[in-house]
Amino acid sequence: MNRTPGRPLRADAERSVRAILAAAERVLAEHPGATVEQIAEAAGVTRTTVHRRFANRQALIDALAVEAAAKLAEAIEDGHPETAPPLVALHRATANVLRVKAAWGFALGPAAAGSEPAARIHEEIARRCVELLGRIQEQGVIAADADLEWVRRVYYALIGEVLHGEPTHPCTPATVGAAATGTITVGTTTAGTTTALDPDALAARIVDTVLHGVGPRPAG
Repeated sequence: MNRTPGRPLRADAERSVRAILAAAERVLAEHPGATVEQIAEAAGVTRTTVHRRFANRQALIDALAVEAAAKLAEAIEDGHPETAPPLVALHRATANVLRVKAAWGFALGPAAAGSEPAARIHEEIARRCVELLGRIQEQGVIAADADLEWVRRVYYALIGEVLHGEPTHPCTPATVGAAATGTITVGTTTAGTTTALDPDALAARIVDTVLHGVGPRPAG
């Protein structure tokens, strides 16, 4: 993003940047090869305005990746992973992540994965995830000898499966959108229909599967 070092953007310029990034996500999610002109039109600004903020199309995509990664980090932070009861934190963070990943499918996907600043944010998110799983392990909910990095990967894969039907890298794009009702639309049936579900309900299923698997529960 072409910002003068040390000088924050004016409020109107900041709004312009946010509008451009939001439009870029909408347009590129539907048409990954969309041009800067198409993005500018969707944002309601001129092509010159876009290039004033972003040197080229790749710079725009890199900024979009950073914006989405930052939203994901905020979603994790909202779960208070260091201070809340760990199971509560994991559930809340999972529901938040589902919402963000559904809304920022392109920016969290492979087409936008080349941004090093975004990659560093994702690395920090992964580190915090393992730490939270470690807190849960200390409570005896996860086996003491479990490989927490493997647990994290399984957890990420379940999120990917919920969003678009296949285990994926945590940054693979969701092919779904967040509905105004707060639900997310997941999966496609053989009849071509989709299902809208509550992110909190989905989070509960993901967390339960990660922590307890799918085998029969012990009696009592």
